[in-house]
Amino acid sequence: MTIADAFYHKYYNDNDARHLILGINPGRFGGGITGIPFTDPKRLVSECHIAYEGKPAHEPSSVFVYEMINAFGGPEAFYKKFYINSLFPLGFTKVEANGKEKNYNYYDSKELLNTVTDAIIDNINKQVALGIGTDVCFCFGTGKNENVLRRLNNEHGFFKEIVALEHPRFIMQYKAMSKQFYIDKYLSAFHDCE
Repeated sequence: MTIADAFYHKYYNDNDARHLILGINPGRFGGGITGIPFTDPKRLVSECHIAYEGKPAHEPSSVFVYEMINAFGGPEAFYKKFYINSLFPLGFTKVEANGKEKNYNYYDSKELLNTVTDAIIDNINKQVALGIGTDVCFCFGTGKNENVLRRLNNEHGFFKEIVALEHPRFIMQYKAMSKQFYIDKYLSAFHDCE
């Protein structure tokens, strides 16, 4: 809570309108540790200059997001215009047959998705109530996350437009050689809404 408090007071202590970016749910090495979406402990210290005394952790999504944020003009400039959260604000993990823990997305089982759908709707309403711009919402994930957000948006009319961008984890895992292409794609989409 101390870390999240420091972050949100540093970047959001004003009444400026921002555009919302919705990811999936917190990853265990990023937002699951820091409480800040797409911000692992390493980027928290090196990019946001907020103290962290726990075990350092690295999340590939956070690496991409902060490279993009720096290309945008840095955390101050980016967070002045955008607010990142997740469709579902809690992270899940699953223990594999080999005993390793793995991130588990809210949509990875139909039963889990059905269980959390009302909470997702409530979460989106809470984000909008913060004064978020509703003309456009950005979605990290062009597959299942986008599909869920579009379906809920069609039912509830949260946003006029949804712009889906490839998820940072997908980019880092499968498209790392084209990372600059995706950074440019993100920046173009973000600048189009200004």
